[in-house]
Amino acid sequence: MRSRTDSLEFALLGLLTQSPLHGYELRKRMIVIYGPFRALSFSVLYPQLRRMLESGLIEESLTESGRLSRRARIVYNITAAGKVRFNNLTEETGPDSWEDDSFEVRFAFFGPTPQRNRLQILEGRHRRLAEKAAILRSELEKFPEDSDRYLVEWRRHSLESAEREIVWIVEMINTERESS
Repeated sequence: MRSRTDSLEFALLGLLTQSPLHGYELRKRMIVIYGPFRALSFSVLYPQLRRMLESGLIEESLTESGRLSRRARIVYNITAAGKVRFNNLTEETGPDSWEDDSFEVRFAFFGPTPQRNRLQILEGRHRRLAEKAAILRSELEKFPEDSDRYLVEWRRHSLESAEREIVWIVEMINTERESS
């Protein structure tokens, strides 16, 4: 997934393969995937849904809200073309799949991702994290004595986070290999 838009499309299609949803519920579920600190505004969500509608990946229908309001809700449902697109996206295993910006979304939909692809993505993520950890370790070794202590601590924290994720990724890789 080359961009946030691609990642957002993948996540929306993944959610809609599970059940039809209205915009507010889609946003709530997206926040669960992206985490509470990465805002997903309606001004980002609805234009993406519109593009997906225009591409024929999803369709919309109106339903009663079930509340005191008489206003109908727009419910989004995945189309056959959307299912094909989602399945094609689960087949992608290139570097975009394991980079920081898209790995979480890919991992959130590992269930429908073929096992061999899950393993390739996890192995790619492992390599990426090992590179990141090596760079951070090297930076920490080269910091001058008079460096800003907060910058040094931030780098140390980043290294520790990468190392913890490496341990977790190795566990996930082993689990995938055992299940094949």
